[in-house]
Amino acid sequence: MKKLKIALLDMNNNHVNQGMRNIREISQQFKEHADEDVSITLFDVRFKDEIPDIQDFDIFISSGGPGNPHKEGYAWEPKYADFLDNLLEHNRVSDQKKFAFLVCHSFQVACIHWNLGNICKRKSYSFGVMPIHRTAEGKEDFLLKNLPEPFYAVDSRSYQFIEPNYETINEMGTKVVALEKVRPHIHLERAVMAIRFSPEIFGTQFHPEADPKGMLENLKIDKNRTAMIENYGVEKYLETVDRMDDSDKIVLTQAQILPRFLQHASQEIMKSLVMA
Repeated sequence: MKKLKIALLDMNNNHVNQGMRNIREISQQFKEHADEDVSITLFDVRFKDEIPDIQDFDIFISSGGPGNPHKEGYAWEPKYADFLDNLLEHNRVSDQKKFAFLVCHSFQVACIHWNLGNICKRKSYSFGVMPIHRTAEGKEDFLLKNLPEPFYAVDSRSYQFIEPNYETINEMGTKVVALEKVRPHIHLERAVMAIRFSPEIFGTQFHPEADPKGMLENLKIDKNRTAMIENYGVEKYLETVDRMDDSDKIVLTQAQILPRFLQHASQEIMKSLVMA
């Protein structure tokens, strides 16, 4: 029997992060319920300069993380860029596809590397549970189509992706599938919140892995709590905390997106082996 090999790429640069706990838990739940034999290997990309060889794994989940997504001269950066390009090239020439999900910082790094738009610093740090709107193409994407309009997810970022480069996007066959909420009182372009980079590679600016427990832990950090109150107001902050466990908000998003990605990837991989 084929062994499904999952690589988890930790982009947190040795910072404690709830998102990585969530990604490990979702991957472990998938492993426990999968029909296939599944292995999970963790790579510390930014702190230990660890990058998986794409030939050794079938599925990759690359996490969010703090800091500047633009190149700063670290040894891991060109290796990660090669990892992204090797994924695309492998899938272009091989029938045995590799699947990847890129979260927040990883998403930003990929968008910069592939020149998909303007990834710039926000005027202020954003943290909270925000409504996210699917584009027409997003409503058809299998990872998002079972979610309500809008759906809700945890947003935690100092940078944003605006001004999509549609020439490159169209050339790559990439699709913008989600945008941030409409803010009619603010005259700024809406940020891109999710992209279908290719049939096998998907990325989100938000955190689909987040759960209420992790969100409440993050709100104990002054920076996060202050950002949420400044962005949404005290009343909205208290309402969000009170409704953290609502089954139609981040609980639903966590249950849908990454588990569905893993399920789809495994099905496609096993199907291609049968057809080979």
